[in-house]
Amino acid sequence: MTPSAADQALRRIVLWVLLLNLGYFGIEFAVALAIGSVSLFADSIDFLEDAALNFLIFVALGWSALRRARVGKLLAVLLLVPGLATLWTAWEKFNDPVAVDAFALSLTGAGALVVNLIAALLLMAHRHHGGSLARAAFLSARNDVLANFAIVVAGVVTAATFSAWPDLVVGLGIAAINADAAWEVWQAARKEQRAAQA
Repeated sequence: MTPSAADQALRRIVLWVLLLNLGYFGIEFAVALAIGSVSLFADSIDFLEDAALNFLIFVALGWSALRRARVGKLLAVLLLVPGLATLWTAWEKFNDPVAVDAFALSLTGAGALVVNLIAALLLMAHRHHGGSLARAAFLSARNDVLANFAIVVAGVVTAATFSAWPDLVVGLGIAAINADAAWEVWQAARKEQRAAQA
């Protein structure tokens, strides 16, 4: 099946988004390990998951509607991965609730916010094309913008309170946002699969 012009345009966009996500994953993961941040760890894993998600979209866009719907379901499962990793990291942090470096937390979160805002703006025009695949990419980028803003706020609150809780709460919030996005993508993919099989 030859990809349409709209598919080709979406493929170019998801390739750029893939590269942005992969690049910032390394930065955020390194800072998360260095300062012991649950929210940055969750977000860095999310960057890696987003890179994988966009790679799958890039590959699957030329496929039939049925195969695309199946990939949509796989992407829904992928969206849950960062949440599970976050729960494990949060559990460890509960046992040793030490406040993180507030400046590093806010600065890294602000960098992630810029990267995800660019990704969301790139994907916005294509969010209704490509079915659950494009929806997954856009929802992921949009949710990441919200999560990154929350990380910046957590850094400010941590600086004021010297508490580990803002970082923990935001990390768990990121897990919840990803679970909600996974459900939306699963539902969209299931509709597409039914339509393709009819």
